[in-house]
Amino acid sequence: MGKELVTCGLPYANGPCHIGHLRTYVPADVYVRFLRMMGRDVVFVCGSDTHGTPIVINAEERGLSPEELVDIYHRHFQDVFRKLRIDFDYYGSTDSETNHRRTREIVKELIKNGYVYSKKIKLAYCPKCERFLPDRYVEGVCPYCGMEARGDECDQGCGRHLEPGEILEPRCKIDGSKAEYREQEHYFFRLSAFKDFLMDFLEHLEGTENAINYSKEWVRKELKDWCISRNLEWGVKFPGKDDMVVYVWVDAPIGYISFTEEYGKIAGFDWKEIWKDNARITHFIGLDIVYHHCIFWPAMLKGAGYSLPSAVVASGMVKIQDKTFSKSRGYVVWVEDDYLEEGFHPDHLRYYLINYTSHQKDLNFSWKVFGERINRELVNTLGNFLYRVMHFTWKNFGEIPEGRVSPEIMEKVERVRKKAVDLIMDYEFKEACDTIMDLASFGNTYFQSKKPWELIKRDRNSCAKVIKNCLQIVKALAILMYPVLPSSMEKVAEWIGLSPERINLDELSVEVEGGVVERPTLPLEKIDDERIEMAEKRLLRRIESMSVEEESRLISPEDFGKLEIKIGRIVTAERIKGSNKLLRLEIDVGGEKRQIVAGFAGKYRPESLVGKQVPVLLNIKPAKLMGVESRGMVLAVDVDGKPIILSPEEEVPEGSIVR
Repeated sequence: MGKELVTCGLPYANGPCHIGHLRTYVPADVYVRFLRMMGRDVVFVCGSDTHGTPIVINAEERGLSPEELVDIYHRHFQDVFRKLRIDFDYYGSTDSETNHRRTREIVKELIKNGYVYSKKIKLAYCPKCERFLPDRYVEGVCPYCGMEARGDECDQGCGRHLEPGEILEPRCKIDGSKAEYREQEHYFFRLSAFKDFLMDFLEHLEGTENAINYSKEWVRKELKDWCISRNLEWGVKFPGKDDMVVYVWVDAPIGYISFTEEYGKIAGFDWKEIWKDNARITHFIGLDIVYHHCIFWPAMLKGAGYSLPSAVVASGMVKIQDKTFSKSRGYVVWVEDDYLEEGFHPDHLRYYLINYTSHQKDLNFSWKVFGERINRELVNTLGNFLYRVMHFTWKNFGEIPEGRVSPEIMEKVERVRKKAVDLIMDYEFKEACDTIMDLASFGNTYFQSKKPWELIKRDRNSCAKVIKNCLQIVKALAILMYPVLPSSMEKVAEWIGLSPERINLDELSVEVEGGVVERPTLPLEKIDDERIEMAEKRLLRRIESMSVEEESRLISPEDFGKLEIKIGRIVTAERIKGSNKLLRLEIDVGGEKRQIVAGFAGKYRPESLVGKQVPVLLNIKPAKLMGVESRGMVLAVDVDGKPIILSPEEEVPEGSIVR
């Protein structure tokens, strides 16, 4: 087997590293270390995702240029990864000259092959700024629910994603002036042309079931073409268009190719060995970007003639203290400030992230559980066995005893090796770790049952044989746990005379060799309960401070009582001229008819709504949509971007109050 590539989803260079990031990077690093211990030729790359509107906005708010902001977080992630022993061969940036060039070449190839086309769409334009406004620079009214919204999402109302040009009554976020819609030519990737290819691709794709199954469901539905051009100055220039850049989800994954190319120049190999010759490519990602990596990315690679991913490994999400991860609500653990700067050992966090639960399931981080897991499992089981054997050896022999290791010990180690490797190759990192920890438990039981502290008093040679067997288990644990605990296990390996280049799986079949040993130090130390309590208090203080603002958003039963929601019957329904989304409804709400504008045209035919009973919010401020006054809001549920109108289970009198 030739070279193979392992990548991680790129961290966005717009904020510091939190524990949610590590759910991707630590398992990938463990996987790569195992592959290398098996003798595989692996290239491990990652880099900072540096483009997109959020970075531009954040930089402006902080009085920095996008380059300056990106540089801060690019260096930050490099530093955090180094401290956690996440050892990429190459960590690049999507703003590199290589990535700009490679992105433009791929887009040109897609254009040449007929997979990119232009289309005129209406976009918000600010006459004062004299520029088309990117999504995040636009505010206005949601066409679906009538609430205030930003250009790409109805963040104050129904939460629906908004495409460029959908928002009503657009305003420029920069100066607050009224924007207007003007036509502009933009470019679309013909994703809809790849439906059959993607269904076949997903049938053969390896990786985790969550990634593959979710993707199959999406492909079975309608695949929409993606707009891949944006009105920004910061980013990769769209070929032939100096006033546009490519969409960030085009140039970000192309970074995988660019980083391989840049590392190839350093390491002396041709990037085409991987990206043109169908080498094995494995992507480690978070569950939230499965669509991009299993659908959009392989379609883009296929259309441009590049190698396709062999496997996509998606992690579950992260919770904090059993609550949904939320930076705005304080449910977050910052890797630098909350963990590393407080002196916690990097290997402890690596172990927790690997061994808490299956890779595909949600991981809950609790300081209390973290302390218990490290002290009870890692230190008491693994650390205890390693130190007892090493200390006994040093104190009573001063060297690794001569003699042969018992065949049953060698067979036990081989069974553990085989099972652990099989599980790693199936991306079952927790089960693999548990299997290795079972070997440590076996070692503890063996050491305790042989009672070498008594045996040495009456039969030194028999005691030496017992210790030789125990040291073989120590050697096996140092090698097998090295991918999870690299810093700690390197010290153990060094103590038994195992050099770094000999930390490989073949070495497990070699008996531990003789040699003088020094007094050992504790390979793994317990975490004081006080330190855990302090960390937990810091987290709770953060949550409490954030909850003050959250509390102000909550409403009381009295506040809810102010909402006048009644059941009405739709009397008439008709399309509004000039809009593909909006319908004008007349609704009888009990002795009164209300005219309401609703964004239901994409889901319902007007005539199908006539006679339907619906809940209506009446005491909401009137709004004008497409010049038509709306005096109320019909309540609906958003499902996959389409409204599902609510309706009472049974017929009720018009005007009935919803309580």
